[in-house]
Amino acid sequence: MRNTKVMLAGVELKNPVMTASGTFGSGAEYSEFYDLGVLGAVVTKGVAHTPWPGNPTPRIAETGCGMLNAIGLQNPGIEVFVERDLPFLRKYDTRVIVNVCGKTVEDYCAVVERLSAEPVDLLEINVSCPNVKEGGIAFGQDPKALEAITREVKKHARQPVIMKLSPNVTDIAEMARAAEAGGADVLSLINTITGMKIDIHRRTFAIANRTGGMSGPAVKPVAVRMVYQAAQAVKLPIIGMGGICSGEDAMEFILAGATAVAVGTANFADPYAAKKVAEGIEAYMRQYQVEDIRELAGAVR
Repeated sequence: MRNTKVMLAGVELKNPVMTASGTFGSGAEYSEFYDLGVLGAVVTKGVAHTPWPGNPTPRIAETGCGMLNAIGLQNPGIEVFVERDLPFLRKYDTRVIVNVCGKTVEDYCAVVERLSAEPVDLLEINVSCPNVKEGGIAFGQDPKALEAITREVKKHARQPVIMKLSPNVTDIAEMARAAEAGGADVLSLINTITGMKIDIHRRTFAIANRTGGMSGPAVKPVAVRMVYQAAQAVKLPIIGMGGICSGEDAMEFILAGATAVAVGTANFADPYAAKKVAEGIEAYMRQYQVEDIRELAGAVR
């Protein structure tokens, strides 16, 4: 029996595959297709202190080998999540990771505190949100702001903290070090890359927000490179994501230094995608007679 178990800040996952925030809701839709217990973890859609309405429509556009989205982190707020979504997820034999979003440091800390006594395994902090007190720049685009919010969130968190890094920066290694300095337990990357699409027939923007987050297979080479650079810069475990559609894709991230991986946009094209990625990793291990998945993390240097 090959060992696919991995550890993230003292939390054991049965395998390294999880879902990427914003692509899996809170699991209910996908549970109609397969048992969520086959996954190492389910990562929820972003949860805020209060309900967020999201951006105006249209909010999604297809691109070559991917998509743009500007949903605007629409969510019903922490109270609805705790009462409705969390009890559903806890029915499955998988780890639950809650993605937390906010517009101020206080917003993040309020959600983190609210979850401190709830049956949640890890917290993923989405620092790609605009900091309304600092002119709208994302927390994750300024190393000092990233270190500061990491340190403040850690003061309020009972669960291990994953800082989800934005790729929209000049030096991802600098951002990884800033999160580590702030006390992060785990890093996840990449979030979406800022992009734009023009509807040439209507001569207007394809998305009402003008820009959106680009995801899907087109971003994978950028994501693998950034995971590698982050893994070389810090000693923290890393969750790699960005365009993963198969076990082979996942193995690139693991060999580059990721302990675990997240499947995102592929879920929209194939609801079985995350399950297939987990099976693909096991097939790779059989093919190359690898007994323990941990032998492969960061094997390419």
